[in-house]
Amino acid sequence: MSYFLFQTLHVAGVLGVFAALGAICLGDSEKHRKMATILHGASLLVVLLFGLHLLFSLKLTGSGGWWHVKILLWLVLGVAPALSRRKVLPPGILLGICLALGTVAAFLGLAKPF
Repeated sequence: MSYFLFQTLHVAGVLGVFAALGAICLGDSEKHRKMATILHGASLLVVLLFGLHLLFSLKLTGSGGWWHVKILLWLVLGVAPALSRRKVLPPGILLGICLALGTVAAFLGLAKPF
């Protein structure tokens, strides 16, 4: 399979994560939130699998610690539905923080600064 296919599937998983986060934070019914939570978990799995495949197939594991930080950021994004459910933060602020973390993760993946 080609590099561009794996990269496209990785980005599709990221889109699924953020679509699910929006539905979880702003959804009105419990049924919709449950389906969004399933989408969130499945999308995180897709992002992890295809991201690690790209990391190891391109032999980037020795290129620095940027990918460790990126995995930690995605772990925080994985906890976001629990924060929303427990109403730790208002939904708008939580979505803003998640978008900022996703932006930092994208920067790390593109620039590989360290």
